[in-house]
Amino acid sequence: MSERDALERGALELMTRSRLLALAAARNLRGRTRMTRAELVEALVAADGSVGAIRVRTVETASAAPASAGGDTTPAARRRTLEVRLAGHVDKDRHCPWTSIDGFSCGLPVIAGAQRCALHGGIDIHDIPVPLVGRLGFDTWPTLFRHLLISSYDVDPLGLDPVVAEVAWHLTNALYFDYFKVKVEGLEHIPTHGPAVIAGNHGGATLPYDAFMLGAAVSNELQTPRRLRVIGTEIFNMLPWVSHLYRKVGGAYASRGDTDYLLSHGRLVGVFPEGEKGFMKPVWDAYRVQRFGRGGFLSIADDHDAPVVPVAIVGSEEVHPAVGVSEWLARLVRLVWPEQRVEKMAVVLNPIPLPVRWHIRFLPALAPQRAAAIDPLRLLERTEEVRLAIQTALDDMLANRRSVF
Repeated sequence: MSERDALERGALELMTRSRLLALAAARNLRGRTRMTRAELVEALVAADGSVGAIRVRTVETASAAPASAGGDTTPAARRRTLEVRLAGHVDKDRHCPWTSIDGFSCGLPVIAGAQRCALHGGIDIHDIPVPLVGRLGFDTWPTLFRHLLISSYDVDPLGLDPVVAEVAWHLTNALYFDYFKVKVEGLEHIPTHGPAVIAGNHGGATLPYDAFMLGAAVSNELQTPRRLRVIGTEIFNMLPWVSHLYRKVGGAYASRGDTDYLLSHGRLVGVFPEGEKGFMKPVWDAYRVQRFGRGGFLSIADDHDAPVVPVAIVGSEEVHPAVGVSEWLARLVRLVWPEQRVEKMAVVLNPIPLPVRWHIRFLPALAPQRAAAIDPLRLLERTEEVRLAIQTALDDMLANRRSVF
């Protein structure tokens, strides 16, 4: 081994596992998520034939320890941890060489271990939401809007615009870290790659805050962030402007076609099987998980060999406590949008969401069972298993809750 090779190997050995995973993902190394840190180093060395061929950049990690390690779980500390983690996915010393036919030069930092930036092929940005400049912040918006106006990149077939989605991610984090102070556990149950369906209890009464917070949790807390594509009802595809924005930030329509596309391309799909019954629950039924229908989410997950990860969410059903439900308001909605299937509308008194502390717990995944998808009775049994798992977790989380705020 040459002296230069030894130095390059040493640089790899100083990296965090998440940084090594990013390099391995750029080289499409199989089985990387199951490798230890030492195995990742050896695999990266072997992938390029020599360690000298791997261009790396060390990152200071002294202040990048997880907040839980030092007991500091303040919003500022969690934001710093996220900032360091995201910065490890880009190489700010090198810039993307992509140039348009009109002479527009990209200039964004490249993905670590790749030759291009996130927008132009350095990573599958439709699945791994790496910030384009390596961090989130208002100071990055001029760069983002520059690329948005030039349209120098592609959106996916369902309309996801990575630039618009990054702006939404930054804004959502104000609620996630500072307002709702979301606590997350059970992240080890989320697959680091490949398709999966994440199914949770639903609430909110006015806006789907749980969809926003669930997507932010998957992007903010995983070592390598993933993008959660949440399935929404008809109204998000009917309202002017809202329907376009919903698609651009990564949402999908509650149709077989959209879900098939996402799972067949290895995406994470978020669903709320309670549907409108859960979303419009009155406050006295809060955290009582409603029936999950006939198990359509399990059936489609089985068709794509995708695991189903139940998730229990505490907080969403108290942001806008519903003091009642009205069939008359629902009739008015159907008068404007006849395609809507809403039967009751929640009546809330607070126009501003309450600063409730949130708690999200991901539960062990259910493995796909193709044979079970054929048997409707077995499918209903498995659907009820998911519902009961979420209900049990909610009861435990509420029993151990010290304060709503």
